[in-house]
Amino acid sequence: MDKIELEKERSEILKRYRSLLSVCRNTIKKEDRKLIRHAFDFAANAHRDHRRKSGEPYIYHPIAVAKIAVEDIGLGSTSVVCSLLHDVVEDTDYTLEDITEYFGEEVSRIIDGLTKISDIFDQTTSVQAENFRKMLLTLSDDVRVILIKLADRLHNMRTLESLPPRKQLKVANETLYLFAPLAHRLGFHAIKSELEDLAMKYTEPEVYQTIVQKLAETKEERNRFIQSFTRPIKQSLQNENLDFSMLARTKSVSSIWGKMKKKEIPFEEVYDIFAIRVILKSPEYREKSDCWKVYSLVTDIYQPNPDRLRDWISTPKANGYESLHTTVMSRSGRWVEVQIRSERMDEVAEKGYAAHWKYKEAKPGESGIDKWLRRIREILKSAESDALDFIDDFKLNLFSDEIIVFTPKGELRTLPMGSTALDFAYSIHTQVGDNCLGAKVSHKLVPLSHALKSGDQVEIITSRKQHPKPDWLNYVTTARAKGKIKAALKEQRKKQAEEGKEILFRKLKQLKIDNTPENIQKLVDHFKLPAPIDLYYDVAIGKIGQKELKAYAAEQETGGILSYIRNPFARTREAGPKKETAKDPIRQQLKDKPDTLLIGDNLENLSYTLSPCCNPIPGDDVFGFVTIQEGIKIHRNDCPNAMQLMSKYAYRVVKAKWMTNKSIAFLSGLRLKGIDEVGLLQNITNTISSEYNINIRNIHIDTHDGTFEGEVMLYIYDTQHLNNLIKKLKKVKGIQKVSRIGKMEAV
Repeated sequence: MDKIELEKERSEILKRYRSLLSVCRNTIKKEDRKLIRHAFDFAANAHRDHRRKSGEPYIYHPIAVAKIAVEDIGLGSTSVVCSLLHDVVEDTDYTLEDITEYFGEEVSRIIDGLTKISDIFDQTTSVQAENFRKMLLTLSDDVRVILIKLADRLHNMRTLESLPPRKQLKVANETLYLFAPLAHRLGFHAIKSELEDLAMKYTEPEVYQTIVQKLAETKEERNRFIQSFTRPIKQSLQNENLDFSMLARTKSVSSIWGKMKKKEIPFEEVYDIFAIRVILKSPEYREKSDCWKVYSLVTDIYQPNPDRLRDWISTPKANGYESLHTTVMSRSGRWVEVQIRSERMDEVAEKGYAAHWKYKEAKPGESGIDKWLRRIREILKSAESDALDFIDDFKLNLFSDEIIVFTPKGELRTLPMGSTALDFAYSIHTQVGDNCLGAKVSHKLVPLSHALKSGDQVEIITSRKQHPKPDWLNYVTTARAKGKIKAALKEQRKKQAEEGKEILFRKLKQLKIDNTPENIQKLVDHFKLPAPIDLYYDVAIGKIGQKELKAYAAEQETGGILSYIRNPFARTREAGPKKETAKDPIRQQLKDKPDTLLIGDNLENLSYTLSPCCNPIPGDDVFGFVTIQEGIKIHRNDCPNAMQLMSKYAYRVVKAKWMTNKSIAFLSGLRLKGIDEVGLLQNITNTISSEYNINIRNIHIDTHDGTFEGEVMLYIYDTQHLNNLIKKLKKVKGIQKVSRIGKMEAV
């Protein structure tokens, strides 16, 4: 690189650094600027020879992460320093000891949490899952680790175009699986929406671009409608001398797409593309009454939908979100969502965790986000050793929707959606859970496995004679309940094993066998058990009795011949070669082939099947997934399971593409909806079989009160073939909607 280019880069680096200082001006003290400059110089020097995939100097990335940490999240000087240094230990020769020496223990501890794990993990575990668990483990010490990690992920998503397509898909799905829900739960709505939009840009590019284009095309019309809709509301609020501001927020692309899929409607039928937000400048003691006053004024002008009132002021969300939402009918016959909140509520909604701490001192007591953080710590304490189980527990308990239930005395309890009566019992107290016999929900007796709903009042029935049972694990969803039940069962097993140990020693004495560690291990091997404690437990419950022990003694007397006949590999288990798993030959074949699996190529001798969960067909963007027993399965990139597979098992994903072969037909399905017309079924089958010469595997139509819904499974050649058929079917009289099963069309 010549001198002119180097000077340009140095100038650009300084420009970006000054931009960072500019956003820090209002939140960081002057004396901290020296430390930030020191961290910048240190990071710039450490990364001086590094470049990003885009070819840019690597230092651009830490500066951008630090800027997001301040501007979007609201963090302070220590976090800026950590953001600038977050990749130094991982990517350079500097160590955590060096960071401690130059910047102190606090910075070093946060950097340690941010540094990715470089060890080699078991091949059944996703490295990203381990990274995520390590990051969360630092939460008990410092939540800034997670907040900086969110900033890091956001900038990586903003610059994802420089990575190869396969890597883009992996990172995008990982973001949807872990980081977007985490941002949502911590209250960073803007970051969550941007992460989801950026991920969708790579997981479903055609749909993303279509919605972006439609939003651009309807922008002017939307603006005119908003001005007309808000004019009478503004006038009414001004007449009441309320101090307010009003703005319109367009839904994110991913949110619009979510609504289209959920309701099975086209873009044009999504009525809440935007929402009107009224933000009041009210003192905290008057916030609630002022918000309800605005609600009254708005609903005096426009008729509200009674089913669409959401009161998160009386009962805030777990992430601290407070707002009053109503949906009203405009004079043009269009539904519009109106959000009403105070300035404080709006800041908490936009800045999430950081704003929560800003207002925490003024309001004593534990807030929703405090409870959430406490629940994280509970899960971390009782976490399973398997990282993927841990991630599943974490998502289930902390990212899921919530229900609100009440104790008999009216005390409110918040639980994850799907929680049972037994989960509720353990949420009260461990002893209440351990001794739970049953429950009464709204005064009716229900079993332990009864799923609770919001608004239920629950009374737990207990007995001192009741103790946890193994099948209880099937009745609970919360990590707290699972952890407590497992701990109780482990303790019970331990006590029974102690009793079994004494019984075994007595029986061995009768059989004249010494109870030495060697003989106990022989018994463990003979009965094919993992450890001595399992042997003692089986003796205690009678699974291993006098008969089995006598048979063992007889084998020993005959020199172990019977033992060898029963288990000829027992003695050579450790010495023998490692058993090859079903996926190993597939991996070997993949190594000898190009890195892209060609589907439909007759020369391809790798075994693969088309996954029934998404029924991919030629023309779909697909990937291969190496299973343990069923060879390679082909999934669509937008398969419902794609996010989880790419996030958890990225090392088992292989690139795949179709080889066009018109002689092969693939099974696919269509969902039809519309008005029941005479001869409708005949018209549908004629269009499919006669005009398009397509074989129908099966067709099912249900009619109800003049409307119909149906599904058709048929054999087609590729996506173009299928899309042409969809367009033709939409022209059949009576049919209003046609969509591919498992995939919504954006138009």
